[in-house]
Amino acid sequence: MTGNPEQDHDLRSIQQARHLARRAALAAAQLATFSQEALDGILDAMQRAALPMAQQWARLAVEETGFGNVADKVKKNLFSTVDLYNHIRPMKTVGVLTEYPERRLLEIASPVGVVAAIVPSTNPTSTTIYKIFIALKAGNAVVVSPHPYAKRCVAAVATVLAEAAIAAGAPADAITCMSDPVLAGTNELMRHEAVSVILATGGTGLVRAAY
Repeated sequence: MTGNPEQDHDLRSIQQARHLARRAALAAAQLATFSQEALDGILDAMQRAALPMAQQWARLAVEETGFGNVADKVKKNLFSTVDLYNHIRPMKTVGVLTEYPERRLLEIASPVGVVAAIVPSTNPTSTTIYKIFIALKAGNAVVVSPHPYAKRCVAAVATVLAEAAIAAGAPADAITCMSDPVLAGTNELMRHEAVSVILATGGTGLVRAAY
């Protein structure tokens, strides 16, 4: 007798979600000790790596998903890589943000831990850039779960950004991506005890599941 292929696929996806969430939690613990300077250095490295890839990633997204056109997706990739980067780069995201001595009050920023980044098929590459950038800027590890119809182009983005981040000093599992992103695995990732925040972009059913 053979098992149900669909069920086996679900089980593989669930197991991968658990595995990546656990690994990300270890990476997040290390990132929580990083200074603002160290996190900004990682962001800078990712931005330098992403910038020349805008065209290639746009082409991959259109070829895999069938949505949109290359020219528009290049613009969206560049918006995440340039405009978003320029907006968040000056921000202070760890340590003391403001002090109110007269009120004996401090505002302190600290990472949340592991971010589950759910990426749709409509704008997969630009959304992946955006979510990884903001997660790492704030000292969080991120597990990316792409739409099944966009898993190759999303994996391409996550791989380049992860390699750049590691080269700049990030832990090995600060950025990971599910290769078996079926609904069962995505749901398991969102429910996993190691995940602190869900960044969900997608259809009504997915967003309700995230809630």
